Amino acid sequence: MFNHTSVNEFLLLGITDIRELEPFLFAVFLIIYILILIGNGAILVIVISDSRLHSPMYFFLGNLSCLDICYSTVTLPKMLDNFLSTHKTISFVGCIIQLHFFHFLGSTEAILLGVMAFDRFMAICNPLRYTILMNHEVCLCLAAATWITGFFHALLHSIMTSRLTFCGSNHIHHFFCDIKPLLELACGNTELNQWMLETVTGTIAMSSSFFILLSYFYIISFLLFKSRSCSMLQKALSTCASHFIVVILFYAPVVFIYIRPTSDSSMDQDRIAAIMYSVVTPVLNPLIYTLRNKDVKGALSKVIRKKLSVT
Repeated sequence: MFNHTSVNEFLLLGITDIRELEPFLFAVFLIIYILILIGNGAILVIVISDSRLHSPMYFFLGNLSCLDICYSTVTLPKMLDNFLSTHKTISFVGCIIQLHFFHFLGSTEAILLGVMAFDRFMAICNPLRYTILMNHEVCLCLAAATWITGFFHALLHSIMTSRLTFCGSNHIHHFFCDIKPLLELACGNTELNQWMLETVTGTIAMSSSFFILLSYFYIISFLLFKSRSCSMLQKALSTCASHFIVVILFYAPVVFIYIRPTSDSSMDQDRIAAIMYSVVTPVLNPLIYTLRNKDVKGALSKVIRKKLSVT
């Protein structure tokens, strides 16, 4: 799989050149990482343990929480290690593996958000047939297709990137191994890699976002013109608002990095955008869903009360 290269390891330059800031940034990102693990872990436990949440909506929410835990774990532990280390290197193989899992989990989350929008469309616009159309087998198939598609999309990028020759600088201007910084360091022709990044990754991102917008267009149209229940309207808008906030937080920086032309690229801007969707979004997702969802808040308070009564 891996091509012969004169570069055996890369140096991750991180998010700052100021050494004095690194202990402070270490503490900040460590707290964020702990919050990601606790918040998403709590949602995952609640969705699995509470039988009232065994529905398609919460099944996909559990998948999202699992993705956020894994997604942040791909980059944050290495980032934290580099804050305290003077040897900020990553092996060539380790770099390709990190790139693979980052794009695997990222593209899976992008597709999953589209599946979640479809689930909301089915629940609101076809309530009488919802349990039949979105049964357990259908949900499992949708989730499996989402994870498998993300895996093979990332595998395509990791194989093509590993076949490049790196014969010059090994300094990656990023806090993890991503495709665009690696293409900056590659020798030879990278047009095919650039095309794949803009076309394949762009197609996944744009098609998922278009599907989400189309789903919400039908949901809003149904609520405005066909629904006569104010309580249903309020509940549906509350649920959809949570999902739509998550979509914006995730898709805005992704589109900024991977869809815009390479000539307009700035590594500093890319690093900030990458922090948004790989660090900020995973820590905000549990807050968005728990603060706006009565069922999740009720299940969470029930678990807390049970724990307190035991102690």
